[in-house]
Amino acid sequence: MFHGSFAQADFAEAAAFWGESKTVTAPPLGDDFSPARVDGARIVAAHNKWRAELGVPGVAYSKKLASSAQAWADQLKNSHDCNMKHSGGAAGENIFWQSAVIWSDGRRELQQVDPKAVVDAWGSEKKHYRHADNACAPSEMCGHYTQLVWKKTTAVGCGMAVCGSRDQIWVCQYSPAGNWAGQKPY
Repeated sequence: MFHGSFAQADFAEAAAFWGESKTVTAPPLGDDFSPARVDGARIVAAHNKWRAELGVPGVAYSKKLASSAQAWADQLKNSHDCNMKHSGGAAGENIFWQSAVIWSDGRRELQQVDPKAVVDAWGSEKKHYRHADNACAPSEMCGHYTQLVWKKTTAVGCGMAVCGSRDQIWVCQYSPAGNWAGQKPY
């Protein structure tokens, strides 16, 4: 049984998100940034865009899953220094990590990450998924994508935590869970 996989955004991808240059031009978030700012409506809209491409029913936002995802993001922050590790719970799960902006003088600043960019990072694995044989292309990941579009999944909830390093960890949990061995996502 497999319920998800990890994704990691690198600095170049984040820079490309903010504009043409390799310099991040968006202002960093302040220390008052709250994980409660995870926008459930944007999360759902981003998920449902990928699902609509396949004619798969949309998902709804679940406060219960969001609470669980937030608790796991906080656990990863507090006990695992923002290293990605699955919770092992009954829900499906995708995890995303984003580094801080690291300046030449060693300062670290929090990057602004749009929830849509998190979901789109997972969705970008679509190019590695081969539906005919229900497998990822050799040496590629596609488990985030398949969880994202898992037809039987009806709900998603997400959380995010910022570590002392100013790195951040995003967790989305899904119910019912997807990525069951031997089953196609749609």
